[in-house]
Parts: sequence; structure tokens; C-alpha cells
Amino acid sequence: MSAETSLDYRIITDIVEPDSKVLDLGCGNGDLLYLLAKEKNAVVQGIELNDEAIYQCVEKGLSVFHSDIDSSLSEYPDKSFDYVILNQSLQEVKRADFVMEEALRVGNKAIIGFSNFAHIKARFMMFFRGKAPITKSLPYHWFDTPNVRFLSISDFKNYCVVKGFKILHVRYLGKRKEVNFWPNLFALNAIFVIQK
Repeated sequence: MSAETSLDYRIITDIVEPDSKVLDLGCGNGDLLYLLAKEKNAVVQGIELNDEAIYQCVEKGLSVFHSDIDSSLSEYPDKSFDYVILNQSLQEVKRADFVMEEALRVGNKAIIGFSNFAHIKARFMMFFRGKAPITKSLPYHWFDTPNVRFLSISDFKNYCVVKGFKILHVRYLGKRKEVNFWPNLFALNAIFVIQK
């Protein structure tokens, strides 16, 4: 892995077992899938809506389907994949609960990565400035954000309890390294590995 590989990609690559079957929902330009295929010999597949990102995936030799995450998983049989990844895409789907259920139906495990809306800088901007937060992990203005929902680490943990999902592993990310102290306040992002 190169020094430029993002922290979340490095952590996800560490989590995925060698020779796994992986489906990445909202795979973007395919950098993570390419890394998993190269570093872990994973059999990878992606789903992406953006045409330009799909072209970039194809240039890397990746298998990617042009589809909407909210509606595309019904075509896959149960437990088709070892891992289903939603890294920075869960907050952009319209039917998050449905997508989570489907991800855990088609995959043995799901790797969920998201920006922590309860990060101290986001709280500071809301409280003292009275404005929607813009941080490194939430870089958009309220009017141009692709996010349709904003969640915190505590929100996601509570969601897993309510749904009966097992949290197998959690990693909390700062700007350049992992965070271990009060993650709901100090982590910019989180990566959860969950299972039904």
C-alpha cells in the first residue's frame, strides 16, 4: 500500500480476509476495489451510479454495474459475498434501513464507513456559529451535499442494537490516525464491521 492510500482504505483492506468475495456499494472510481483485488486477491464487484466513476473503474479492469444502491441488491442471492462495503455511501442512500438489510442479506458481513456528524468541530459550528457544519469529513455546504442523512457513531451503535445486528469490529478515524478516546466526540469517521 502506498503512503497516499487513505486511512479508511488501509483499515478496510486490513479487515478483508484474503480471497474474499467483495461487493462495494457506491464504489466511486474503484480505488478501494482495485486495492482489495491487488492486496488481498479478492474477487471484487462494484455498484455505482456516476458514469465518469464507472469509466474509471472499467479502466482499472474492475467489474462494476451502473445502478442505484437503493434498488439494485434484490437481484443478488442470499450470502453471495463475504463482505458488502458501504464506505461513505450509507448517508447518501434514500432508504438506508432497506439497504442495510439487503447488504446483510447478500453479504455475510457488512463494512460500514461514515462521517461522524457529532465530531467536536461539527458541534462547535452548530453551537457557536449557528451554521450547518463544514469539516474535513463533511466538506459540503448544506445546498450541495450528496448526504441525505447525518448520523453519529452513537446513532449507528443504537441502530445496530435496535436491529439486532452484531458489531464485530469498530475502528475510529481521525485526520491521520485512529482515535481511541471519546470517539463520538473526536473521531471524524468510523468503520463498523457488522453481521446479522
